[in-house]
Amino acid sequence: MSQPESTARAPLRPLPRLVFASRWLQLPLYLGLIVAQCVYVYHFWVELTHLIAAAFGDAHALQLLVTSIGYRGDASWVPKLDETVIMLVVLGLIDVVMISNLLIMVIVGGYETFVSRMYLEDHPDQPEWLSHVNASVLKVKLATAIIGISSIHLLKTFINAENYQDKVLLWQTLIHIAFLLSALAIALVDRLMTPSAPHD
Repeated sequence: MSQPESTARAPLRPLPRLVFASRWLQLPLYLGLIVAQCVYVYHFWVELTHLIAAAFGDAHALQLLVTSIGYRGDASWVPKLDETVIMLVVLGLIDVVMISNLLIMVIVGGYETFVSRMYLEDHPDQPEWLSHVNASVLKVKLATAIIGISSIHLLKTFINAENYQDKVLLWQTLIHIAFLLSALAIALVDRLMTPSAPHD
């Protein structure tokens, strides 16, 4: 006599049910990251507003921009919206966007992986990477996002290199290389641990 195709699942015992339900303790953490995302959006618009105001000749906004990017020229330099200042401000805005993207990956991917399914399969705005996300994929994506953020920081430092000590430049470069090697190691370990698909 054949077994029925579907059988009723046995209810979890109290202790396993409590352990499994403890995953919801991560929910406040993801809500906190959403608040941090709001702070980044506010910071982005403040910097963008200062940039636009400085472009129209607002000296106070220009001074705030120069102070925020840590740019200092030689003794005869007066704050002005030159190409270098604009480039450093725009790189700062790109940095904010990339960190915001990193937050979205952690919030959405982490919630989907560790807390609860979102059932976005039929949603037109479902991120492409979310359809095959798991802990390993999330680690690799986070590592590559951190490399991108580190690259922006390193580029900002090199553009403004005269305001940094050689030791700071060296350490930032070494840290960026360490991020690169770490991401390569994570990707290699993930490739070794993931069984390859069988060929036809």
